[in-house]
Amino acid sequence: MRRLITFASTPFRVTVIIVAIWLAVGWLTGYLRPIDASLGLELPAFVRFPGVVAVVAGGALVVACGVMLRRRGIGTLGGEEWFMPREFVATGPFRFVRNPMSLGGVILMVGIALWHRSTLALGLAASLFVLFHAVVVYVEEPGLEKRFGESYRIYKHHVVSALAPLVG
Repeated sequence: MRRLITFASTPFRVTVIIVAIWLAVGWLTGYLRPIDASLGLELPAFVRFPGVVAVVAGGALVVACGVMLRRRGIGTLGGEEWFMPREFVATGPFRFVRNPMSLGGVILMVGIALWHRSTLALGLAASLFVLFHAVVVYVEEPGLEKRFGESYRIYKHHVVSALAPLVG
């Protein structure tokens, strides 16, 4: 883990890693389409346009959140605290939902699945949704609550989790 943190110690490297992961996910999702077709699960062609819209919207939300966190939070501290936010961010998309970056990632994955017309990839997006929700609820939010205390608890009470309405 320490080697990963050391390697990903600059915003540029983190950005490259995240983009590479999403490109790999998109590329690998293309391999699910023939399986969908063989099972008779292929989505109709008209879903490609909403897929493009979702890819653009999800990608824009992820990038916007990343820029905000970089400027005001994550990446502003040195050493091992590099991934820890320095400042509590509750503006922009964070004003409406507690985890807009996760929401953007799920929207992006749904868009990729629709672009490839893959029902199996939509299932993968649903799995990603559940994974993001678990990370947010069991890792991210307790850490933010510990780090920022009462201000985060008040924020959490007033701002909905983007993933909670569907998961609980």
